[in-house]
Amino acid sequence: MKSRALNTALAACAALGLALTGCSQEAAKDSGSDGDKGKLTIGYISSWTDSLSTAFLLEDQFEKLGFDVELESMSEAAIVYAGVANGDIDVYPSAWPERTHKKYMDEYGDKIEDLGTYFDEAKNTLVVPSYVDIDSMDELVDNADKFGGKIIGIEPGAGLTAMVKDSVIPTYGLDKDFELVTSSTPAMLTELGNAIEAKEDIVVTLWRPFWANNAYDVKDLKDPKHAMGDPEGMHFLGTKGFSDEFPEAADLVKGIKLDDKQYGDLENLVVNEYEDGEESDAVDQWLKENPKAFDTEITD
Repeated sequence: MKSRALNTALAACAALGLALTGCSQEAAKDSGSDGDKGKLTIGYISSWTDSLSTAFLLEDQFEKLGFDVELESMSEAAIVYAGVANGDIDVYPSAWPERTHKKYMDEYGDKIEDLGTYFDEAKNTLVVPSYVDIDSMDELVDNADKFGGKIIGIEPGAGLTAMVKDSVIPTYGLDKDFELVTSSTPAMLTELGNAIEAKEDIVVTLWRPFWANNAYDVKDLKDPKHAMGDPEGMHFLGTKGFSDEFPEAADLVKGIKLDDKQYGDLENLVVNEYEDGEESDAVDQWLKENPKAFDTEITD
């Protein structure tokens, strides 16, 4: 497997925390479109592979509709939501607005249009390697030493980070003995991989769907106190009035409904199987292998 989770260019942008104008990249794909229907800007989180893979899927489809597409790479969800709300970003392709990103919807929701749910069984988790001898979050409190008192997390501004900090840690009484260590998704995956290779104990924040759940030998910790909540939907969000201004693009987006396998295949191809600059080839392969992924697919 050629993992691109540690994509250096994207990770560099994330580390610098660049704002909307600081880390943009034009679509790499030559679709033959002259952009005669106008310009659409897709914002995505550079280090989140769900955001990355769906951004390239929409890029492909919007270009085939005749739009000029620009991708804006950002480091934090807060920046993306603000960008969608103020119109700098037309579409955010991988939102978790029901709970994980609820605070951003509470702040910006009146200036954002929900374009539809494309995956409805997303959930946040804490995971450990399969060889670790605990199976539930309520066992963590008595095993702090095993994990060095650390839960390895992702970006500080991620909704998952807030959920672990504000719900999981207090609910399971981990305040005194555990620290949530935040950095980035690539950094978390590096620590997870190194720990598994060395057969060391580690607990990290993860989510489903995500290719790493299959790539690494891990298991979800049970959540008997329901601190993580129920599964939620992954949504496409647009700036307010998007459907009125771009009805053809909105109709296409609203027709995308992916199951776990379809989604996993897309993410794996974009993130792992193809190199930087080959994302359009990954999308093309996925479309050929998943011809029934959504009714509104544009093929020409």
